[in-house]
Amino acid sequence: MSRIGKTPIPLPSGVTVKIDGDVSVVKGPKGEHRQHIPEGLLFEEKDGILAITPPNDSKSMRAQHGLVRALIANQVLGVTEGFSKKLEIVGVGYRAEVKGKILDLQLQFSHPVEYPIPADVSIKCPDKTAIVVSGVDKQRVGQVAAEIRSYRKPEPYKGKGIRYEGEYIVRKAGKAAGK
Repeated sequence: MSRIGKTPIPLPSGVTVKIDGDVSVVKGPKGEHRQHIPEGLLFEEKDGILAITPPNDSKSMRAQHGLVRALIANQVLGVTEGFSKKLEIVGVGYRAEVKGKILDLQLQFSHPVEYPIPADVSIKCPDKTAIVVSGVDKQRVGQVAAEIRSYRKPEPYKGKGIRYEGEYIVRKAGKAAGK
């Protein structure tokens, strides 16, 4: 049996979990989140704790047991606290700004990069060189942050580009001087 799957999921007050076949719906103070999950597992909610048990001990059920437990635990955490990723912009003339439903990035291209903000994610720019991506879906927040970062990944010589907060960039030595 999965060690991760054995751990019960505590449900804070105000959070409801509903399993409809292969879809789990979690509602909480920050909103509602739907997630497709594999079928076949048994769910039991009692006294604010959700327990997940597999019907048998096959290898595929053990794998799905841990997966489903992790997915639902992330849903509960998302609707109560939410998830966020912070990005830093490093470089002279590099900046970001939110204009309505568009993230406007100046990344020293010949044109500004305009990223349309998805409806299920919120993006804020506390200052010109910082971007905060937040939402209730952990996977979606990470995907949006990765898409923004992909416009100008940090380069190894000067470290310019868009990086995650706290990301360490391995720097390379530049050209060696002449004779």
